[in-house]
Amino acid sequence: MWLPVLLFSLVLASPLAAAEHRVAPGTGSLAAAIAEAAPGDVLMLTDGAYLGPVVVDRALVVTGPRGAVVDGRGSGSVITITASDVALKGFTVTGSGRINQNLDAGVKIDKGADRSQVEDLLVTGNLHGIDVHGGRDAVVARNEIIGLDSPRMNERGNGIYVWNSPGTLLENNVIRFGRDGIFSNASSNSIYRGNLMRDLRFAVHFMYTRNTEVSDNISIGNHLGFAIMFSNQARILNNFSLGDREHGLMLNYANNADVTGNLVRGGTKKCFFIYNAHKNLIWDNRFEGCDIGIHFTAGSEKNVLTGNAFIANREQVKYVGTRNMEWSHEGRGNFWSDHPAFDLNGDGVADSFYRPNDVMDQILWSQPAASLLIGSPAVQLVRWSQRDFPATLPGGVRDSAPLMRPLTIAVPPEILGYETQAAGRWAEGHYDDTDADNLSAH
Repeated sequence: MWLPVLLFSLVLASPLAAAEHRVAPGTGSLAAAIAEAAPGDVLMLTDGAYLGPVVVDRALVVTGPRGAVVDGRGSGSVITITASDVALKGFTVTGSGRINQNLDAGVKIDKGADRSQVEDLLVTGNLHGIDVHGGRDAVVARNEIIGLDSPRMNERGNGIYVWNSPGTLLENNVIRFGRDGIFSNASSNSIYRGNLMRDLRFAVHFMYTRNTEVSDNISIGNHLGFAIMFSNQARILNNFSLGDREHGLMLNYANNADVTGNLVRGGTKKCFFIYNAHKNLIWDNRFEGCDIGIHFTAGSEKNVLTGNAFIANREQVKYVGTRNMEWSHEGRGNFWSDHPAFDLNGDGVADSFYRPNDVMDQILWSQPAASLLIGSPAVQLVRWSQRDFPATLPGGVRDSAPLMRPLTIAVPPEILGYETQAAGRWAEGHYDDTDADNLSAH
């Protein structure tokens, strides 16, 4: 007698199997299918247009091929997720509104919509691509996001916008056009990994973000690569900035960051810009072929720079300040391609220190007209006296243990083609309307 009762109890305790529903294209068909579905159901789209916009207000999986197109017809966000445990997979999302104040987007994940999954979508023709707006532990992976290419860059939306959404994983997305590739604002404890971002204002832009990892991302041909601003405990690891216009990396009011394994190369005014940023560990990066290798200013203190390679930058260091800065750590400095050094004992460390700037550099920074006198006997006399009598030097950067060999960071062959496409574009005057040096405009 007990066996039938036990089996009946097990049936009652087990959740019902998720049902699969095929949804035909048409106006309102997807919204109607959502309204009729039970939590856990799978809605399967087919090729064709699904005219929206729609709201997913229960835990569903919506999946389909790229030929299945959910079209918002220019009104608000195309798909808004308001429930937890929703998954969108495979299809195309297009046709959001154009109102920036409302953050109109292809996909919007609202507060309370936790553990959302947005994967393998084509998100194109929207103001913002994907807006993670308060939902926790979202996964946004392997999407292709093509933003607007309108003339005024600052009026476009972002590829992925993350606001107050802890635990977000952004992984292996391809983002092109729009304003910023990834804009993270007031968020924390997230990972942004393996994304490819092209033809944007900033590839990655942080404001008031904490304890977030940015790793293995690729920025090509953007106005600025990785802008970490007013943020704490960022981990900027193994990223590429190739052919970006203004800065490859920027720390602006950013503290306690770990910056390592990054490559900035080619076409950039400043490989690395540090502005009022403190207690950052900057090690084993390669900065190559920029107008300025590193611009260090505004009272930045207690930063450690070691193991970095500064290769063929027109000006290796621009330090605006009068303090003495030591750029080596525990007997290991950085490699400087313009340092004519010897290593008689073969320990890999140069036998003489490196000092990139003198008092004439500081005069030229503050009085550019003085460059007319750069070859004069008076200037040469000042530089000779500082070289032979170091006590006459002002405060500045000194590397007491410069390295004899630079680290190398290989670029995958498939990325080299994109880098070649971006080469020389800034010389042609393709500037749009952004000003990356105007720190108040970000």
